[in-house]
Amino acid sequence: MSDQEQSAKITGDLHQITVEDLYDKDKYDLSTMEQQDVMQLLQTQPEGLTSQEVNNRIEKFGRNKLETKEVNPILQFLGFMWNPLSWVMEAAAIVAIALSNGENRPPDYPDFIGIVLLLIANAVIGFMEERQAGNAVKALMDSLAPECKVRRDGEWKTLEASELVPGDIISIKLGDVIPADGRLLKAHGDVSIDQAALTGESLPVGKEEGDEVFSGSTVKQGEAEAVVIGTGTNTFFGRAAKLVGEAGDDEGHLQSILAKIGNFCLITISIFLVVVIIVQYARFRYNYRRGIDNILVLLIGGIPIAMPTVLSVTLAIGAKQLAEHMAIVTRITAIEEMAAVTILCSDKTGTLTLNKLIVDKPTIKTYSDQYDGDAVIQLSAYAARTENQDAIDFCIVNSLPEPSLARGGITELEFKPFNPVIKRTQITYRSEADGKTYRVTKGMSHTVLDLCTRDKTDATIKALNDDVDEFARRGLRALAVAIDEIPSGDVEGDGIGFKLVGLLPIYDPPRSDTKETIDRAIALGVSVKMITGDQLAIAKETGRRLGMGDNMFLSKTLKEGPPAGSGYTDVDQMVLHADGFAGVYPEHKYEIVERLQAMGYMVAMTGDGVNDAPALSKANVGVAVDDASDAARSAADIVLTSPGLSVIVEAIIGSRQIFQRMRNYSIYTCSVTIRIVVGFSILIWAFQFDFPPFMVLIIAMLNDGTIMTISKDRVRPSPYPDAWNLREIFSYAIVYGLYLTASTVAFVAVCLKTTFFNRAFGLQLFTDPNDYVLHSVVYLQVSTISQGLIFITRSRGPFFSERPSILLVCSFIIAQLVATFIAVYANWGFTSIQGCGWHWAGVAWVWNFIWFAPLDLVKFAMQYFFEPKTSHQHNPEEAKASASRRASAVSGTSSARYYANRTRSLRSFERPQNFGKKLLGMNKKMDAKEMRRLSSVQASQASRVLSSGNN
Repeated sequence: MSDQEQSAKITGDLHQITVEDLYDKDKYDLSTMEQQDVMQLLQTQPEGLTSQEVNNRIEKFGRNKLETKEVNPILQFLGFMWNPLSWVMEAAAIVAIALSNGENRPPDYPDFIGIVLLLIANAVIGFMEERQAGNAVKALMDSLAPECKVRRDGEWKTLEASELVPGDIISIKLGDVIPADGRLLKAHGDVSIDQAALTGESLPVGKEEGDEVFSGSTVKQGEAEAVVIGTGTNTFFGRAAKLVGEAGDDEGHLQSILAKIGNFCLITISIFLVVVIIVQYARFRYNYRRGIDNILVLLIGGIPIAMPTVLSVTLAIGAKQLAEHMAIVTRITAIEEMAAVTILCSDKTGTLTLNKLIVDKPTIKTYSDQYDGDAVIQLSAYAARTENQDAIDFCIVNSLPEPSLARGGITELEFKPFNPVIKRTQITYRSEADGKTYRVTKGMSHTVLDLCTRDKTDATIKALNDDVDEFARRGLRALAVAIDEIPSGDVEGDGIGFKLVGLLPIYDPPRSDTKETIDRAIALGVSVKMITGDQLAIAKETGRRLGMGDNMFLSKTLKEGPPAGSGYTDVDQMVLHADGFAGVYPEHKYEIVERLQAMGYMVAMTGDGVNDAPALSKANVGVAVDDASDAARSAADIVLTSPGLSVIVEAIIGSRQIFQRMRNYSIYTCSVTIRIVVGFSILIWAFQFDFPPFMVLIIAMLNDGTIMTISKDRVRPSPYPDAWNLREIFSYAIVYGLYLTASTVAFVAVCLKTTFFNRAFGLQLFTDPNDYVLHSVVYLQVSTISQGLIFITRSRGPFFSERPSILLVCSFIIAQLVATFIAVYANWGFTSIQGCGWHWAGVAWVWNFIWFAPLDLVKFAMQYFFEPKTSHQHNPEEAKASASRRASAVSGTSSARYYANRTRSLRSFERPQNFGKKLLGMNKKMDAKEMRRLSSVQASQASRVLSSGNN
């Protein structure tokens, strides 16, 4: 469409144009149309919009922020009662109130009320913990909201960036993050913008009046005023993030694990329920009501009703704890996946390095006996701006002991800023020391060398060329410095000729803690790979300085195959063993992650720009680093609010602690299901023992109250990546459950079939298996040893080797005291128990201590069978096998979706999947120009300019 055609369409009221039409580039291309047409279309003036007009536009265009999904608190609360385990308990409640009447007996109101209270208690606890954790995470995300300077009602005001609307006039200056897409109206001096979030490179791009600027870019030089042309999802970043929002919501891994554990418990209950029903009514000819009570015992006691709540609360509290360590979890199940990460793909700039240029002083080269390294820095600082600096001038001036020394002892006569044609800066000054006038220039090495005429020998030329080549091999940027003397003292006068003084090596240094952090990651069994858009030489030099190796390759090898002499036979082998890749574009990051995942590894990927979004979304865990763009945050699972790699390692350690809590609970709850279902089934078959359903409810309530505290328990993180091994969990559960079953069956057998307790302690003889006192004694025995199992499952060593949290210990003690006092004193005829007295209570406690002692030996035997002698960190193949086992555990189950609401409720900033496919595939909705930006073509151009020695 021609400009004339566009201009002809710019008529009428903006409020009559739909948002879709306004941002349809076939109708209105706001990025290319004439400036006055933009102002006319948006119906704005240089004085800005009025407050009333802003309110109208907020209603039309929405606020300047990415759309997020709010969680309905009512649905969140009800979600705790909507999963297969809760359905069984709800069915048990129906059985108690509707099916247990008859035989001239009323419905079982106590059991019905108890079941309902148990369901509500679990839902309330889970809901409160999730809301608190969610609010903490949301508050931290809200704290990241930027502010901007905007002209309203003819006055400049500072407002939150979310208040901007199209047509607003904004002011931007050095250091500002541009809050919305816009077109420059006025440029005060040279304006350069860091578009790293678009290109992946940090070389600033010059901007002039009429040029487009993008939300998330950073002003590196100059000041300007701009008119806002796009906000929220109508910005470049917003359109990319909208593609994320349009992707489907895949079933998470943890939902599948919950479903499998739940199914294990349900299948176990179902099998024994069928057998018990047959035995009760076919063999023993039980009456209807007696059989119903025993069915309720298996349903209530066997269902781990608190499991979804405990695991959800554990994740929620874990998310809150990670937020305190500057890691915001935007996808709650990413915590569990972070614990299994075996490979971390990290970008270089800003994560491994400071994203701040410095002079490598020990490597400075000098070409005159008159000047040492400090003098070369001083002269180059003379030739640098002291205000409104670019990155290189800032680096040089701050290499001085004091920045004020950049003009110390001289009088500036003329300064010529960097010129991209001649690629150098120049200052003319008068020295206060000797009164002489000098010129100093710094810039591209060969440009400065060509300028030199004094003391220029073949040896000097060869030395400079050799030094430049050495710097290039090491990934250091070379900056040459030369000086000329002007005898006449006239600014425009001729000099005696420039003399080459020295060569400054400039680089982006590693963070002070990065090397130690990488060593920690390796010790944790996590391999770290550098994925950068920078040159290969720069990547290798950074790798050497960090001790992570320099076995790195250019991104083109992903297509062309391993280079000759590399020793690798295929691309997958090269990707797995490489220390990093350089010169990468978004599609390369995506491919690297995809290849590693295809080999069975769990991959975390860090990034900061919209160009990183496909790989962030593809990775098992996407991590948006500090100061990342909104698009990267939207695609990521974890958002860091503190710079550096150390935060990621802390997040890995924290996630492994959280995983250990979930694993410990899973083993415990499955064990209790086995011991209740199998134990009471055997008691029914062997002794026709009818345990009161209400007492099973009491056991469940006390267990749940204690086990809730495991979400804050003190645990030792695994020294290697964690993975769900359901075969191991179910095996532990069966062994522990059968062991505890044996303790109860043996106890009842001794009570009913022998006179041991009567002869040894003078206690009552039991001849009736359903004696009310025996019910109390069995209740105490089952309750106390079941809770004691918590201390076995929570540690890998002896139960006393890992100190539990005070909260867990206190909860356990209170639960045991309550259970003991109920057994000793309760005379509850409605539930068929009678106080057993302190003597029987003492016997039950001693019996449990005797059976508890060997439990550690049982655990060690299981560990010997299941756990490899070589840790994953020393055996990559075992790590891969572990990841493969984990992948096999993720196979979908039809019931998994019913657990999804438990892990979805905290995702106020949901990150649906398949972003990369949508963004890079056939469904892309950006025009070719935007896709070129996204593919970092500008980064490639910037790299070439930089390698040629740009100032």
